[in-house]
Amino acid sequence: MRHLYCMYLLLAFCMISCNQTVEPPVEAITPEVKTTTYYLIRHAEKDRSDPENRNPELTEEGMQRSLQWSNVFADIPLDMVYTTNYTRTKSTAYITSKSKSLEMTIYDPRQLYDADFQEATHGKTVLVVGHSNTTPSLANAMLGEERYPSIDDTNNGNLYIITITGDTKTSQLLHIN
Repeated sequence: MRHLYCMYLLLAFCMISCNQTVEPPVEAITPEVKTTTYYLIRHAEKDRSDPENRNPELTEEGMQRSLQWSNVFADIPLDMVYTTNYTRTKSTAYITSKSKSLEMTIYDPRQLYDADFQEATHGKTVLVVGHSNTTPSLANAMLGEERYPSIDDTNNGNLYIITITGDTKTSQLLHIN
């Protein structure tokens, strides 16, 4: 009789245990929210001596600004560097990319903020070097609003910082002399 009673208890325990649902840990059901940070700059000062040259080098002042940008980004852990396929943008990004041991990725500014770019940069810290019209346009596309106008052609010191965490988007505009 005692054995029958023990088996009954064991059977009851098993039935109760099987009917209980086990909740997964909160981390397992909450997707990880990553922060993506973009640093957007325009290329440094270009050589304007030949108005017919559509792909000029940087001036000495432009080379100094490239070095200055490298100093600005020295303590920022960049994951990627994007630049258009122009000498002036590649030269602007070169010192920073070398100091970070990063390859420069060439992009088409007319197709930059597409799904592929967003997926490749998600959760990363990214420098993008562009032009007076494409840099603010890219910032606006990232923010989903027309916040920034084109940059004056003599302005090579704007730094746009766009931070995206989930659905929250913030921006700052700094001017580096």
